[in-house]
Amino acid sequence: MKRMRLIPLALLIAITSCSEKKVEETKEEVYPVNVEQINMETVEQIYDFTATVQPYKKNLIGSAQPNRIKKIFVEVGDRVRKGQKLVEMDAVNRSQQKTQLETFERDYNRMKELYAVGGASKQQLDQAQAQYDVAKDAFSLLDENTDLVSPIDGIVTERNYDPGDVYNGQQSILTVMQIQPVKLLIHVSEQLYSKIKEGMPVDVKLDVYGEENFKGKVNLIYPTIDETTRTFTVEVLLPNANSKVRPGMFARVILPTEQVERIVVSDKAVVKQSGSNERFVYVLDGNNVKHTKVNIGRRLGDRYEIIDGLEAGQTVVVNGTARLVDGSLVEVKQ
Repeated sequence: MKRMRLIPLALLIAITSCSEKKVEETKEEVYPVNVEQINMETVEQIYDFTATVQPYKKNLIGSAQPNRIKKIFVEVGDRVRKGQKLVEMDAVNRSQQKTQLETFERDYNRMKELYAVGGASKQQLDQAQAQYDVAKDAFSLLDENTDLVSPIDGIVTERNYDPGDVYNGQQSILTVMQIQPVKLLIHVSEQLYSKIKEGMPVDVKLDVYGEENFKGKVNLIYPTIDETTRTFTVEVLLPNANSKVRPGMFARVILPTEQVERIVVSDKAVVKQSGSNERFVYVLDGNNVKHTKVNIGRRLGDRYEIIDGLEAGQTVVVNGTARLVDGSLVEVKQ
């Protein structure tokens, strides 16, 4: 008769504990999550462009002929009115031309009187008139280039000469800019050509003013497409009534084009792929989650527009994504 071997109690407890531990280790972990069902929403399509602020008009003030500058009546920063005298050039040539003009005018008037009584021929009258007309045009040109006036309401932004200098035409004496309004030129993809219309409202932000918003409108659409860049130029007009916006400032133009139906999800649902710029969400599939790549569009407050990757009616995880992987078992918390 064989004798039975008794297993010590301590060893039996140890074996039982190890078995239970192995069962626990093979049991899949369940992660608690919060979810939301996604749907289509109407989203306005907005495009951002960068531009440099430009004056609405820019005039270079100078004479058509070299001459000595007698007086300059304005300084940089001065506001000027249309027709205001800005510069006076040396008037010697104008005085000489005026004297000559008066002489030709007297000759012409006398010739008209003689012609009226038969004392001069039509040819002599025409010759006197031609001399007078030429002298009058020459005087008008000299007069225009002696007293230089502003062609616009604006502000003096540059001065390159002082009184007494000889103006040689190589650069303007003054620069005058109209900055009420100002304009911005943006270069838009040809794909949007049919969607941009004159008069469309736009928002403009300037780096110097942070998030402050300025209202403008599409003023002009250039009629051709650049064959190299496949873009066309759009002129945006900004009223600038208080002259707060100045030429040379860096601007961002926000241009809305149309409204479309898009999937929109909470920004908490969108996860950035480590080491890349890809985005994904976890879609609920029964009691598991599916790692799903998405293409995001605009940020809408605390939500994202989804261009593709999701469908209306799906349920996505919005809280508890940190420990999840593709296929993780989850428990939805209410």
